Amino acid sequence: MRADATAQQGAGGGTAPATGAARAVGAPILVVEGVSLAFGGVKALQGVSFDVREHEIRAIIGPNGAGKSSMLNVINGVYHPQEGTITFKGRSRHDMVVHEAAAQGIGRTFQNIALFRGMTVLDNIMTGRNLKIRSTFLEQALWIGRAKREELEHRRKVEEIIDFLEIQHIRKTPVGRLPYGLQKRVELARALAMEPELLLLDEPMAGMNLEEKQDMCRFVLDVNEQFGTTIVLIEHDMGVVMDISDRVVVLDYGRKIADGTPDEVRANQAVIDAYLGVAH
Repeated sequence: MRADATAQQGAGGGTAPATGAARAVGAPILVVEGVSLAFGGVKALQGVSFDVREHEIRAIIGPNGAGKSSMLNVINGVYHPQEGTITFKGRSRHDMVVHEAAAQGIGRTFQNIALFRGMTVLDNIMTGRNLKIRSTFLEQALWIGRAKREELEHRRKVEEIIDFLEIQHIRKTPVGRLPYGLQKRVELARALAMEPELLLLDEPMAGMNLEEKQDMCRFVLDVNEQFGTTIVLIEHDMGVVMDISDRVVVLDYGRKIADGTPDEVRANQAVIDAYLGVAH
């Protein structure tokens, strides 16, 4: 599936990424074990367990309210589960703190765009470099010592990302003036500016037209294959999920009901009944 999808996206425009065969999926980089999360009497997650292997694209699917976004929020520390453990790069903990997750290499985009609408594209992406800053406030204020070197290095990295995502023409445009699809691309750029090892994408193609979806698919594949970034993806477009994912975990009412390759999940009767809606 991955090789076919890559070829199709490459044919749509831009530089085609390397084939999936050249990408080495490794050992688990993230392990979720028995995670349960409740808000009062509402059980958002119930004993969910799965792993994410290094360099793969791992999709999480399910009906609305299944607990998909809650799971991403647990992984990067927005929510703290009542039960279960999260193991990232061999370090286990009951819950994660947001700034620690970012510092350890977990990047995130959101279902609802969370950009600074009055700032330019360039400045928004630069905020993704904040965790990389080592200079003191005084050095930054006077632009001396490490501050000058860091500023040049951060701008070089951001310009590389701008070129990679083909948004050179809007780099000085305030984000609030951009159409929705380009704002989604800017949010991806800001997440990439962190240089994450694990990238969490919450419905990156929601609300996009067909052409915008094709572009975003291509960029997600490129990030995974050229940068080696491990990706966890929530997406409702089953064509996208089945084409670009290595493995899929399915949630329904906070419980895991299936886990496997796209073909295995598509043929799973529990998934058909709960989500895909295909006749028996």
